[in-house]
Amino acid sequence: MGDLRFTEQHEWIRVDGDMATVGITEFAQDQLGDVVFVELPDIGKAVAQFAEAAVVESVKAASEIYAPASGEVVEVNDRLSDEPALVNADAMGEGWFVKLKISAPSELEKLLTEDQYKEYLKELG
Repeated sequence: MGDLRFTEQHEWIRVDGDMATVGITEFAQDQLGDVVFVELPDIGKAVAQFAEAAVVESVKAASEIYAPASGEVVEVNDRLSDEPALVNADAMGEGWFVKLKISAPSELEKLLTEDQYKEYLKELG
């Protein structure tokens, strides 16, 4: 299943070797409401940690999705073009956004573990 980490902006990253899958958390999709559009980056694009990697639009707002780690986009979830509601239905699974080839694995240490993220959510109330 890989190492799962989180950002305080509610993105998740599941790492398997030097590859990683990125999406938004259940909390984030719940805050957004019904997702109606997802703008994904081009394959081959280099992204920097905490820089914009994608955009998600919902009935409530448009929000940037930030890269939890630096790397190169090697795959995007094309299903989201036709089925943006997948983000709402399965944010931590089928609703993933991009897959990255990680260029700086040490950056992962700046991210929250699952337990730390759960504590962070409690603090948010």
